[in-house]
Amino acid sequence: MTGFVERPLLFLDVDGPLIPFGAAPQEYPTYQTGPGPRETESNPLLGRINPGHGPRLAALPCDLVWATTWMADANECVAPRIGLPQLAVVTWPEPSDVDEHDERNGLHWKTRALVDWAAGRSFAWVDDEITDTDRAWVSAHHRGHALLHRVDARRGLTDPDFVALNAWLRRTAGLVGT
Repeated sequence: MTGFVERPLLFLDVDGPLIPFGAAPQEYPTYQTGPGPRETESNPLLGRINPGHGPRLAALPCDLVWATTWMADANECVAPRIGLPQLAVVTWPEPSDVDEHDERNGLHWKTRALVDWAAGRSFAWVDDEITDTDRAWVSAHHRGHALLHRVDARRGLTDPDFVALNAWLRRTAGLVGT
């Protein structure tokens, strides 16, 4: 009998990984999804979300979780654009609950909350603001495997990002060679 291996989590940020920003606007392709242009009128940056990312994310051997300041709005505005179901959403601490010492030392305000949410479960975190300080803190405070994968906000998720995530998730989920 083999032991059960729980699927890793993938904490997914929206701004940067799914909505690229920081380069000249004309450098970004736009994608029309949904019933018409009305949905991008309220937030034109939504047109930058590549609908091909949804199937690629859904195919990864993990449980996807929104880890974004969009919070539940990610399920309303982003998930339908890329064909994802409603996902779990990390609830962030109130700003007054964030440890000022962490911020002074360069720890991202999301880091502790993600480790707490994972509760020892292996996870990958995809964000454009991850630093070596976050990696060191997670390594010291999280008992499961963790991949903190920084995405270039100017490009968003790219083919090499998906290759790296898939390889790490497959190894972590025990799927290598299957």
